[in-house]
Amino acid sequence: MRYFIPLCLSLCLFASAAFADQTLKIATFNVDATPPIGSPVAYAPTRSVLDPLSARGIILYPANQKPIVLCAVDWIGIANDGFEQWKVRLAKAAQTDANRVTIHTLHQHDGVRCDFTTHQILAERGVGKLKYDVVFLRQTIARVADAIKTASKSPKVVTHIGTGKAQVEKVASNRRILGDDGKVKIIRFSKSTNPAAIAAPEGVIDSWLRSVTFFQEDKPLAVLTYYATHPQSYYGQGDVTSEFVGLARKQREKETGVLHIHFNGASGNVAAGKYNDGSVKTRPILTARMAQGMEAAWKNTERQPISSDDILWKTAEVTLPLGSHLVADKLLEVLDNKEADIKEKLTAAKHLAWLQRTNAGYPIVLSSLKLNDTYLLHMPGELFVEYQLAAQKMKPKSKVCMAAYAEYGPGYIGTAISYSQGGYETSERASRVSSGSESILLDAMEALLK
Repeated sequence: MRYFIPLCLSLCLFASAAFADQTLKIATFNVDATPPIGSPVAYAPTRSVLDPLSARGIILYPANQKPIVLCAVDWIGIANDGFEQWKVRLAKAAQTDANRVTIHTLHQHDGVRCDFTTHQILAERGVGKLKYDVVFLRQTIARVADAIKTASKSPKVVTHIGTGKAQVEKVASNRRILGDDGKVKIIRFSKSTNPAAIAAPEGVIDSWLRSVTFFQEDKPLAVLTYYATHPQSYYGQGDVTSEFVGLARKQREKETGVLHIHFNGASGNVAAGKYNDGSVKTRPILTARMAQGMEAAWKNTERQPISSDDILWKTAEVTLPLGSHLVADKLLEVLDNKEADIKEKLTAAKHLAWLQRTNAGYPIVLSSLKLNDTYLLHMPGELFVEYQLAAQKMKPKSKVCMAAYAEYGPGYIGTAISYSQGGYETSERASRVSSGSESILLDAMEALLK
């Protein structure tokens, strides 16, 4: 009998420790990622900053697992060795593996390009600095890594997760308007004043904005939102902005006091062209519509308990078939042609960088994060919205949120049929992969969502 109390105490302590081991924790970070005046952004040197850019995200700490990092950056794209260095540096800061880090851009067209491989190809020909500010890029990566180290010192316990969704009205529209012959008849870019483009139906889009909120009891700690559209209203003069998606995010942060991390869904063929004439006055209108969708999803949020047992991280490696136009000798001819302009050389350099990286055996890493019955699916490039809709059909009884614009190297990734329909997105300039990509990605998505 004298052994009963110590034995009982020992079992209780063991049970308490086992319970504590299932505690899920979270830390957040938010770092300025605004380029200095004169630094190149997508289409021009920075001449003003209308509102700052950021790199923000969360670090999840499931018990008995390595941390998971989700990061969203207000840049146009992060590719090749630039993407790899982001992942490696952030993984080291979070004390995790690089394949447990996912980084996505929101694809603002007055944002920054980050691609050290393409920069090197251009730098060898004396034009690298025209498109890439390597010093600023490396400084930003270092600041984000430092912020993760600091955040990791004081994570907070997560007890519940909340999910919500709401429709966003009059923002997204499909860019590719087909004619009776099944070919692209009108390309409806991010802005349009073409009456036929404006009158055409929205086309294939995903009108739903989805949100995932982490709670400590009743207190929200961070909210993630997902919506598929190119985020441009007007752009191209070097006036840096986080655009209507970033401005809506900022508004919601002010209203809720909670860090808001937004991810761009599969929107390679989706933009605001039907509802955006490119005028200055349209940006606040689009901002208001986005903010209304975010607020409605927030209000529709349903909470449920969560622990580390409810967390599952999976990855899948894929190699996408290269476009037939990626021929090294032809690309080098353009790069070494003194008569070629910088746009032509940039395109050739991006093509060559992806060709070299693929031939060197670097795979694209896709990943999914399961949170109870919610799946966060992380995808590369300027993916067509059909992939997002397909993922949702694969798990009709679950909630699936897709973030695209991770590895930006492949450029646009269309559906198989889209490569025979014409249009900009699947042109030799825009896409570096071929129609065979669809089956590979669908198989990988299905594996990640099992």
